[in-house]
Amino acid sequence: MTTLNIAAACLLDPQDRLLLVRKRGTRALMLPGGKREAGESALQALQRELLEELQLHLDASALEPLGRFRAPAANEADTWVDAEIFVARLPHAVQAAAELEELAWLEPGQPHPENLAPLLRDHVLGLVRKVVERRSGKAKSAEEAQFTCCK
Repeated sequence: MTTLNIAAACLLDPQDRLLLVRKRGTRALMLPGGKREAGESALQALQRELLEELQLHLDASALEPLGRFRAPAANEADTWVDAEIFVARLPHAVQAAAELEELAWLEPGQPHPENLAPLLRDHVLGLVRKVVERRSGKAKSAEEAQFTCCK
């Protein structure tokens, strides 16, 4: 089994929508980012990928680490991704470039599409929702969250 080391970003717009991308010739929606090249840190790889894919330059100080996660790769059989994920606010509108075919927005609290990459679906979405709630002052206590989920 192959493992790819990647870096990806949870990019939020002013309405707290999460930017998703779909690469040309694939079905899965995923976070923008990509594979690390030899000698690159996760942050360097992410900055390079964002510039290539979205023509977006983000200073390192704008990228907040979210965590490191492992999941099956969305578009490559018998492959896993070991991903370092960051969160940032989008400073301006972006458009698809390089190998990207589609940009999509996931709104907070809305049902998510069935074609989300496993990394995003299984590890990242719940954490991004917590980040958005924390930033907007809408974070629930553990008791409220448990009550809400168990109704």
